Amino acid sequence: MTAEYGTVVNAENVVAVGYGDFGTKSSEVRAKMAERLAESVRAALADAGLSGTVERRWARILVETEEADSVAETIATLPGVVWARPAVLADATLDSVSDALRTLSTERGHGAEESFAVESRRVGPPSAHPFSSRDLKVEGGSAVQAETDAPVDLDDPDRTYRVEVRDDEAFVSAVQMDGPGGLPLGTQGRAVVLLSGGIDSPVAAWRMMRRGCSIVPVYVDLGDYGGADHRARATEVATTLSRRAPDEDVRLHVVPGGEVVQTVVEELHDTRMLSLRRAMLAAGEAVAREVSAHSVVTGESLGQKSSQTGANLATTDAAVSIPVHRPLLTVDKTAIVEEARALDTFSDSTLPVGCERVAPSHPETNATVEAVEDAEPDELLSMARAAAADRSVVDLGP
Repeated sequence: MTAEYGTVVNAENVVAVGYGDFGTKSSEVRAKMAERLAESVRAALADAGLSGTVERRWARILVETEEADSVAETIATLPGVVWARPAVLADATLDSVSDALRTLSTERGHGAEESFAVESRRVGPPSAHPFSSRDLKVEGGSAVQAETDAPVDLDDPDRTYRVEVRDDEAFVSAVQMDGPGGLPLGTQGRAVVLLSGGIDSPVAAWRMMRRGCSIVPVYVDLGDYGGADHRARATEVATTLSRRAPDEDVRLHVVPGGEVVQTVVEELHDTRMLSLRRAMLAAGEAVAREVSAHSVVTGESLGQKSSQTGANLATTDAAVSIPVHRPLLTVDKTAIVEEARALDTFSDSTLPVGCERVAPSHPETNATVEAVEDAEPDELLSMARAAAADRSVVDLGP
């Protein structure tokens, strides 16, 4: 990035992007992950119709733009991003930083009734700059106070200004958009997610995305036990997740599972739900092998339903030979609902879910693999795998 530094730049013309979880890895791994995150940033801006020049420098990704707030808000949705800050790019001098802070306090409408603090970070040896991080806080705070007459509050300020100085550059910001953190998409391989029309599985999918997994959403259509509303909700959820992965293929894979469900209902009783879950996992595994995914992901939480007791989870897992990940295994339902609301995938918990209509009056809660296998039709898992091979792929809307 090239820039002409004045005493102050009169607008926020850059967005600084911070990442955390891979910042401690080896330089080679860190560089690869940072470049992958930069690719996601470029794709997100293009998808949102925003302009900006993305550059990876030192321990930050920088975006030079005239749309700093919108760019920062968009970037802050991406896995791997800890924060995004619209910033003024200024000289690495106390005077330039102070002038930038004064300008920001005015442009951001900082009133005298709002307390504030200045956080600072100066990177490099003591000899790199003729001032310390404390000097930045003191001089910068004095500049803001002189401009606004606002009180300083270091414990719980209404506003926080942030200054980061590296070499001959200073990035001065008045706003920070917090991101989800984690790892950039695609850095941890690919996983199939069994995505339903309910609350839990989208949150599980998002948690895997935050840990760097590309996801392949799979919806098992339950035929007469599902319905158009159920399928539409799954499509809507996949669309919402896809907005956080603009350079990923997050199209919904729809497996026709009506025949499998009908077989389960007609031939099984107290172990019905367990065999249905086993069939879904078998379908997910079949898709995973086709798309080179390393695992299947579900939204199950220990003890939340009769099919999700410890014994029953072990029984369903025995149907497949690849790992089954459950990011919500120990999470309370209230916390899952809160996360779904924040993710904007929450749906009314009374939405009819097909598999609930399949559940028997007295479900088995402490099953064994042997008992379930003895009860279920020999061809059930083969039927599920065949259904997976006959799946369709749904293009998601904008």
